[in-house]
This record gives sequence, structure tokens and C-alpha cells, in this order.
Amino acid sequence: MNKILNIFDKNYVKDLFNREILPLYPCFEKIECIKIAPVKKNVWHSTYHVVVEFATTFLSRGGGLVELPIYFTAHSNEPRKNSFAALSFLWQAHFSQGDLVVPRPLFFSDDFNGFFYRGVQGQTLYYYIKNKDYKTIENVVIKSAAWFAKLHGVPATKADNFNPENSRIETVIPGIANVLQKINQAYPRYFDACKKIYEIIDREEKKYFAGRGKQSLIHGDAHPQNVIKIGENKISVIDFTDICLADFARDLGTFLQQLEFMASKKIDDAAYLEKIKNIFLENYLLHSKIKLSDYDRERINNYYNWTALRTATFFMLKDKPEPWRSHDLIINVCENLKIKTKI
Repeated sequence: MNKILNIFDKNYVKDLFNREILPLYPCFEKIECIKIAPVKKNVWHSTYHVVVEFATTFLSRGGGLVELPIYFTAHSNEPRKNSFAALSFLWQAHFSQGDLVVPRPLFFSDDFNGFFYRGVQGQTLYYYIKNKDYKTIENVVIKSAAWFAKLHGVPATKADNFNPENSRIETVIPGIANVLQKINQAYPRYFDACKKIYEIIDREEKKYFAGRGKQSLIHGDAHPQNVIKIGENKISVIDFTDICLADFARDLGTFLQQLEFMASKKIDDAAYLEKIKNIFLENYLLHSKIKLSDYDRERINNYYNWTALRTATFFMLKDKPEPWRSHDLIINVCENLKIKTKI
């Protein structure tokens, strides 16, 4: 039996939580019940990739019942300890004071190569995009800009590089060479274009760091489904798998591309999409108190193109491929970079 299946056993989980989580909350007397709800349950013979929510009801010492959303994320073959360490660093640095917060890390399990954390309750930015709630979209985009400015403002000298492989385009898992090899085998018509795009964006990033470009703590996977509105003026960003030290422009380029890409599927209004992208960038500059140079903008565009390519390759190489969703993305990046290629 795959050991990860224990995580879906109520008695096992309750014993585990009594040992590891209850002591972290001295205001609670005991755990009353746990409801297990898989968010992602990919379990094979001996490997797995799971995300699980445990709606956990505690009995307080005053006699009341309090339910907390406890989450678990684990992958048998990918590191999660770095994500836990990054969240712990931010929590201990009091990052969550105020309206721009992160989930609370609880404990890491070496047995499962995953960690437990107290989740946040609310709706994603993408939820409001799907529902065309324009006022809320704009408010959350403004708060998102402030959140990323706050993260990038954390002194890098005080932070470890929690995920060194993720710090550079060349080595982001699964790595450029591996991605191109798979594309060449499965979709050779796109190989030449993808190879040229990768060469350009990789060269531009290396040029920045060769000139001793500044490193900042970045989230690494900035997009609307990772932004959660949890109050009138309060948001959290989730999923710290890719957090690392890198160029702050990467989060900006990634968020701008993903905001545009995801919203374009639900809102058929190019002018509005441009508006919310500008709202994000203007508010980021306001909160970070910086002025973008032409070179900063070039780097943001470079990461915008990289994220578009990354999205395209995801559609081609995922378990159930959708290569038709990749075509326009690759064409657009080629146009942005003035690459002449036949597809």
C-alpha cells in the first residue's frame, strides 16, 4: 500500500494532529473531529502528489468549538521542505502582521516529504475574474501589488535561497534541456521556436546577473489562483513551492502575463485587461517606492515572454495534453521577440 494513503485515514490523522498540532494551540483543549477533503489526489503505486484539506474542529478551553482549515501538501519526488522553511522564515519575520499575509506553517513530515499549514479562507482573484466582479478584481489587484512589493522588500541578506534550482530560468524544474527534448519528441513543429525563445530569455537573464543584478526574495508562481481575498482589505498569497532568490522583475512579468492570460478567457475586453495590468504595475511601484528604468521594463517583458512560453509548454507536456492551447502563445512570443520561424 502507498504510505500516503494514511493521510486519508481519519484515525491516523487525528493521532498525528494530537501529537503535532494541538500543542501549537494552547487555547484548545482537544480535537473534536476532522473532515478530510482531497484537493489534489494523485496516488500511484509508490509515488504521489497530494494536496489535502482537513476541516479540523477544536474544543477551546472555554468550551466553544472552533474550526480551522488545516492543509497538507506533499510530493514524493519534489522538495517541500524548502517551501516550509520559506513560510517559517516569513512567519517568524512577522510578515503576516497587517492585511498582507501568508498561511501559518505548522510542521514538516519527513515520512511523507510534505508539510502541514493552517490555510486561509476566502476566494481567489480568479474567482472574481470568472464572475466579472470588476470592482473586486481591481481592489484585489491593488492589494496583490502591495503584497508582492512587501515580499520583495524583505532584506535578501536575511533570507536563505530556499530553492536554488528555481533561481534561474535555465534550471527551473524540469530544466530547459529536458523541456526542449520532450517538445522535440512530441511536437517537433514547435521545437525550433521554443528553442530560440529559450535562448533569448536565458541570455537576457544571465546578462542581468553577470552584472551583479540585485536578488530579491520572490514568490516564483505569481498568478490569480494563488491570490486569496480573505477580508474586505486583506489578502494572502499561497503556494510557496517556487519561492527563491531571483530578479524581482520575474514576479512582475509572471503576474502580468498570467493575469492577462487567465482573464482573457473570461473577460472579452482588451482595454479592461490592459487597465488591470496597469493598475497592478502602478500600485507595485507606489508600494515599493521605486521607479522603473527602461532596463527594468525590458526584464519584466523578458519574464512575461518566459511565462507565456512556460504556459505553452505546460499545455503540451501535461498528463492530458492540450497542444492547441499552446499555439497562439508561442506565436505571440515569437512576435514579441521578433523571431522568424515556421510553425
